[in-house]
Amino acid sequence: MLNLIEGPKSLCILRLSAIGDSCHVVPIVRTLQRVWPTTQLTWVIGRLEARLMSLLPGVEFITIDKRAGLATARDLRTALRGRRFDVLLHMQLSLRASLTSTLIAARMRLGFDRARARELQWLFTNAQIAARSRQHVLDSFQGFLEPLGIEPGHLEWNLPLPQAAQQYAAALVADARPTLIISPCSAHPARNWRPERYAAIADHAVEAHGMRVILCGSPSAPERAMGASIARLVRVPIVNQIGGDTLPQLLALLARATVLVCPDSGPAHMATMVGTPVIGLYAATRVQRTGPYLSRQWCVDRYDAAARRYRHRSAEQLPWHEKIEQPGVMDLIEVIDVQQRLDALLHARAGA
Repeated sequence: MLNLIEGPKSLCILRLSAIGDSCHVVPIVRTLQRVWPTTQLTWVIGRLEARLMSLLPGVEFITIDKRAGLATARDLRTALRGRRFDVLLHMQLSLRASLTSTLIAARMRLGFDRARARELQWLFTNAQIAARSRQHVLDSFQGFLEPLGIEPGHLEWNLPLPQAAQQYAAALVADARPTLIISPCSAHPARNWRPERYAAIADHAVEAHGMRVILCGSPSAPERAMGASIARLVRVPIVNQIGGDTLPQLLALLARATVLVCPDSGPAHMATMVGTPVIGLYAATRVQRTGPYLSRQWCVDRYDAAARRYRHRSAEQLPWHEKIEQPGVMDLIEVIDVQQRLDALLHARAGA
């Protein structure tokens, strides 16, 4: 039997992707470190996600290049040869992740309950978390603490920011002028809003509120094209930093920002980690499930309208995890919807 009072000697987390979901894992790591300070924590994680999560102190990271195929399995087998963990938290619902889990020896292999263990995850575990339904992803991850005898609910992120990242952010946000960050793209193109609508929000932020506006994103060709389109359409000066930062630098920049506007994407959850409010744009996905955890009240939620238009049912009639990634779904979000959220958020901050 495992001694869950004193804590196991070793615990491995398997969560390979994505950035946003990795952000949801951090409070679980922080709780484990607080309750079991002597437990050796190991996280098997995707290479991209490790660029950010490696800021977490006291955790061993074993990275996986998900594009490397069989070489990935060989490298992981080598890294873990001769090791056996007391506990494995299998926190990813994909067959690829479950196959990866077979390379991780552990006495207790904790996964999702049978109803949520999609893609046969239940075949790769010997213990399950309590059954829950219609939860936010972060809350579902918190469920992994209960079988370990730990009360869930304590949320702490607190990733130390490297000095170089803080200097990068300070150069862009050098004074107390309020700053709007727009991260316009998701890895899922159907979740993206139109560039002319982002441009209209930038115009409003500058003209109505005197804000500084900065565009952020990855160096991918679609994101660079989106940034160039927004910069061409705006009437006001903005700073286009798309492709110009690392993940730690982006996190530092979000920490200095007043607000972030973005679709359902990783930066929404990065902003949550540093306490920056998020106006999330949600039509293709369900804000109650994947929205920025501390800012869901500021999001524009058109998922029900999308369900009725594209699925001919209400949101309540759809499976909890269903995505409506149809062309044009994000057009259900109007410019005025986002302007009103921005106005209300800035008014609330001014009165705080």
